[in-house]
Amino acid sequence: MRPLDRLFQKWRLRRAATCLPQPLRLIDIGANQGELFQLLGGSLQAGFGVDPLLAETVAGPNFTVRPGYFPEVGPPGGDWDAVTLLAVLEHIPRDRQALVASACFAALRPGGRAILTVPGRGVDSILAVLRFLRLVDGMALGEHFGFDARETPQVFQAAGFRLLHYSRFQLGLNHLFVFEKPGQPGPG
Repeated sequence: MRPLDRLFQKWRLRRAATCLPQPLRLIDIGANQGELFQLLGGSLQAGFGVDPLLAETVAGPNFTVRPGYFPEVGPPGGDWDAVTLLAVLEHIPRDRQALVASACFAALRPGGRAILTVPGRGVDSILAVLRFLRLVDGMALGEHFGFDARETPQVFQAAGFRLLHYSRFQLGLNHLFVFEKPGQPGPG
């Protein structure tokens, strides 16, 4: 990753972290090398990540990131506090998005949250220019599958989630969605 790619990534991670309950047990889909887990530090009780670009498992003191695709590679149990998909949903083909949303729902405890960031319209064109100028690597722009951020709520609401929060950030070019699994959190 180039410095500008890292800047955008850190901005997303920090923004999403403000929406996470603490302390927490977190699943991070598209976890890369576990940067979100590292950012959370001691507030993270346990972390499970999955990333298709990993060659081998990455482990930290309170997290593990495995190579593969979610939900085929996923954590055990349905008692996680949160799941994050930061700049991930747009890389999932439309015919698999409902499966991923349903698997997120099943993995969470009642009251658990799904936090997503997705790019807005025009971002691909901006990133293409930045990639041409060699300012960013433009990570997998060809995998955006004609994604439209406005479709995000219906994908996750169809899986049973309710929308808690929506906002834009990164100069309005990125969307933040926070969904909740209905029900009361259990003790713990």
